[in-house]
Amino acid sequence: MSNCVINLSTDKAAVFREAFRALAPGGRLTISDIVAIREIPQAVRHDLEAYAGCVSGAALVPEVEAMLAVAGFADVRVEMKSNSASLVEGWSPGAETLVASALIRARKPTASVA
Repeated sequence: MSNCVINLSTDKAAVFREAFRALAPGGRLTISDIVAIREIPQAVRHDLEAYAGCVSGAALVPEVEAMLAVAGFADVRVEMKSNSASLVEGWSPGAETLVASALIRARKPTASVA
């Protein structure tokens, strides 16, 4: 569904809610995106070049997992790609220490829980 663009959204929770809405019951979500592996310093958060470089807009892994769960997804998994450091190295100074390329997977339950 995505190739490293949800990290650029200023309302990631809305993106996940819309994905949940669009999927049929039992549907699966698989995303390749950038996630934060540690808190991103404010100076980097406010750096437009780092934002355009897919660094400063990334959410922490637990935040991504929580947004997906709140949207209604089950079986949420965020798995770092083994070649992540080499992928993000050079995007922004120290990017490989702040963010990682990850596979994000989740499933829309087949029935609503009442």
